[in-house]
Parts: sequence; structure tokens; C-alpha cells
Amino acid sequence: MESILIMVVSFVGYIIAYNTYGKYLGRKVFKLAEQRVTPAHEFNDGVDYVPTRKQIIFGHHFTSIAGTGPIVGPAIAIIWGWVPAMVWIFLGSIFMGAVHDFGSLVMSLRNSGHSMADITGRLMNRRLRMVFFFVIFLALLIVIAVFGLVIAILFKMYPQSVFPVWSQILIAVLLGWAVFKKNRKLVPSTAVAVIAMYVTIFLGALFQFEMPTILGVPPTGVWTIILLIYAYIASTLPVGVLLQPRDYINAWQLFIAMGLLVLGVFLSHPEVVAPAYNPSPAGAPSMVPFLFITIACGAISGFHSLVSAGTSSKQLNSESDARLVGYGSMLTEAALATLVVIAVAAGIGIHYVTPNNEVLTGIAAWNHHYATWQAAGGLGSKVAAFVVGAANMLESVGLPASIGVVVMGVFVASFAGTTLDTATRIQRYVISELATDLKAPRLANRYVATGLAVVTAAALAFSNGAGGKGALILWPLFGTINQLLAGLSLLVITFYLRKKGSNYFLTLIPALFVLLFTTWGMVDSLGTFVSESNWVCLSIQSIALLLNVWMVAETLTLFARRGFVVDPK
Repeated sequence: MESILIMVVSFVGYIIAYNTYGKYLGRKVFKLAEQRVTPAHEFNDGVDYVPTRKQIIFGHHFTSIAGTGPIVGPAIAIIWGWVPAMVWIFLGSIFMGAVHDFGSLVMSLRNSGHSMADITGRLMNRRLRMVFFFVIFLALLIVIAVFGLVIAILFKMYPQSVFPVWSQILIAVLLGWAVFKKNRKLVPSTAVAVIAMYVTIFLGALFQFEMPTILGVPPTGVWTIILLIYAYIASTLPVGVLLQPRDYINAWQLFIAMGLLVLGVFLSHPEVVAPAYNPSPAGAPSMVPFLFITIACGAISGFHSLVSAGTSSKQLNSESDARLVGYGSMLTEAALATLVVIAVAAGIGIHYVTPNNEVLTGIAAWNHHYATWQAAGGLGSKVAAFVVGAANMLESVGLPASIGVVVMGVFVASFAGTTLDTATRIQRYVISELATDLKAPRLANRYVATGLAVVTAAALAFSNGAGGKGALILWPLFGTINQLLAGLSLLVITFYLRKKGSNYFLTLIPALFVLLFTTWGMVDSLGTFVSESNWVCLSIQSIALLLNVWMVAETLTLFARRGFVVDPK
């Protein structure tokens, strides 16, 4: 019953928050106006600026911000106990993450759909704009380079997912053609697309594919090359051709998976076997501050501000849609993170098979997987904990474990794919905006800018060999840099709200909270990098820390100046 109680209380809380706090933010703080023209209409170019129905843009936005984040973060942070994880997910998403996403979206809507970095330059000054550009570029560089490898690893773990994931691209293109070109009705078109998607999932269980070594390049390297080529193509196509319909059907994949998991929780009501509070697991860093960095997506994530102010703001049909897309998507992600916590805290105890084919249940299963920080670490271990726990609960719905594993494996791989192509498109926007500012129009061209985004990511990915694992060198930086982005974005939103005469404490307090624990984590990580002789991460983290201090100090100085006049849109 404990797992059911966790789920029901959390879900009811998210619904109440959306209809109270979210509504208050929309009406009183951000002051949404139905009649205000959105950038999608003002700059409609049929490529990036495209007015879109709120159901489709919700699906695009949600799958873009989610990715594997709300799965991986909770699946590792549960080692500190399910109570700290759930408290941070619940309160963080309602009062910080959703506010951050909502605010980033509204600010971009009122600044021509531009990025957070560009808006920082408009509101504050050009120096801070360049600081923000550097932090964003570094974060996206790591994401693009790593997520090609992430998907390659997922394809190796779940070869059943290869056929469905690539088939979804064709299904998405056909859906986009039917809805946007032929004006077919959305509901029946969606039904056909979703049915086709699940047919491919069942076929994937029959036709598994494992990438061989090609010309001396190992499978991970081959997949990384293929995926970066795909990211280039997907990110230069008009959003209505692939990006929107793919993310839209992926959202339906998520809703169905979440629905099955909710039903599975009710039918199996698995016992929570993870400890409620475990402050000192073997080999783990301190719970404070690293809980707030490990669980990013699901509570608050800086990457979300890049999606809000990078792609989604260019597609909103009406400003009133911003609450559903910005605030609602974040709470939906928190609901997913809640189900992940239940899967790894309770579902894993139903049935667990060790590498030695020993069958474990209950607390023994959980202890085996989470014996130490090192045992629970690594992408494979994190994803496996969720997939095993989820598949166990799906068995109570009538899905055999083998099919449940395929459904969850495709689900995770598909979401990683949306993160990859969205991050590439956002990096293109960032490069284009910077090139325009530097009066280098050739670099602002969408094909050239996307090429630069992909080539730099490929250079990082293959910097240490043909396996495409070079970005793993910088991956330890991503958690703190991602949360640094969240804190800095909240500071900019706070500055904006103060100039507009709105209640800026609702963003200032979360900004200071996130920046406090992120800075703490960055300083702590410096010692780790020294002990590991990881001079590359040490150097970049030190630069990021200095930029953090610089931007916070300069922002607070600007904030404190009376009579400082800015006229934002």
C-alpha cells in the first residue's frame, strides 16, 4: 500500500499545484495575455517559427525536456533513500522547476523567441550575455556528444529497441504529412500512428539488431556517427516535418507507458524495499549537495530553459498556452520521476535476476543492485534498475516480462533520441544568434550553424578513439553545469519580473537555493578532480565556477541599483 500512497498523494498534489499555483503565476506574476501576438505568428517562416496546436507543442516540449533525465537521476539518487528523493522531486518541481520552465518560456515569448543568453544581453548587458553563451554552448556540446553514445549503449542493452526507434521516424514523418499537409483530423491520425508505433515495438521483439564492428570502428562509434548525421538532418528540417510529430507520438508513448505503470502499481502494489533514508551509502558523495544535482530533470533542470527559450517559444500559437506547456510539462515530468522512484524502490523487489542467474526478491534484490555507489552507477545500471522494476509491475497488467522490457527499452531510447535532436537544434540557434551578434552571417546560416554544432560534438565524442566515448571525460561536469544554468536562468527571470513590477521573490528564492547547492557541488567536485588527476575537468569546472561567481555578482549588483532602467518587451 505504501507505493500506492506515494503515487496517489504525489499525483493529486501535482494536479492541485497546476490549478492553483500555476494559475496564480500565469495570471498575477507573468500576466499572460491571449491577445498578445506570439513569435510563431510574428515571424512565421515555416521552418522554426511555426504556430502549433497546444496538444502537439505540449508533446514536443515534454519529450524534449524529459529525455532520460527523470529516469537516470531518480534511479541513482534513490541510494540516499526514497524519502529525500521524493521530497526534492515533489517540492522542487512545483516551486522551482515548473516556475523556471514557465518563466523561461514567457520571457522568450516576449523577446522574439530568442534564447536565454540573448535575452540576458537585452535585459542586462553584453558581458553577461557572453558568459551565458559560453555556459550554454558547453552544456549542449556535452549533451550532443554524450547522447549519441547513450543511445548506442541503449541499443546494445536492448537490441529489440533498434527497429521500433528507427521506425518511429517514418511514422512521425507520415503523421506530420497527414496533419500539416493534408489537414487530416488529429485524433484519428494520432490513433493510427500510435497503433503503428506499438506494432513496431512487438516486431522489435522478434527482429533484434546488434550493430557489428565496421572498418575497425566499434558498434558504439558506428551508432554515434549515424546518430549525429541523423541529428544534423532532423535539426535542419522544418519543425512540422519531423521534430513536432516525432515528439508528439513519443509523448503518447509516454502517456501509455505511464498509464500502464500506474495500473501496475495498483494491481501489484509492490512493497517499498528501498530504505526511507540512507545518508551514507558506501562510496557515495555527500547527499547534500549532490541530491539536488543528481536529480535534475524531475525537479529542476537548466536544460529545460534552453528548450523553453529555444524551440517551444517559437511554436506557441497563443500566449495562454504557456501555462500548459511550461508549468504543466514540468509537473508531468515530475509524475514520471515519481513512477521511476516507485519502480526502483519497490518494483525491483518483485523479481531480480543477478548476472549469475540468481533470483532475488524483496530487500535482497534492492541491496544487490544498490550495494555501493559504484554498483548503482553507470548508465546501464541506472536504466536497468528502472526497466526491471517497471517490467515487473507491468506483468501484473498481463504483459509478459520479455515484452515489458521491450516496451520500457524503446521508451527510454526514444526519449534519448528526442533529447539529441532537440539539443542539436538549440545549439544551432545559439550559434546563429552569436554569429549574428558578431556580424558573421555565413555562420548564422542554419545548415552551417548545425554543421558546426555536430562537428564540434563529433570532435569531442571521438577525441579519445573510435568508440565515440570522448565526451565521457566531460560528463562529470554536466550535472553541476546543468544546475548552474537553472540557477542563472532563474536570476534572469527574477531581473525581468522586478523590471515588470511583479512578485520576483517567487523566482529569486529558488534561484539562490539552486545556486547555493550547485556552487557547493562545484567546489566539492574540484577536490575530486584533483584526487583523480582529472586536469581537463578541473580546468573547465574552475572556469565555470569563476563565470558563475562573476554572473551572480554582476547580476545582484545590477539588481541592487535603484533607478536602473530597462524596457523589456
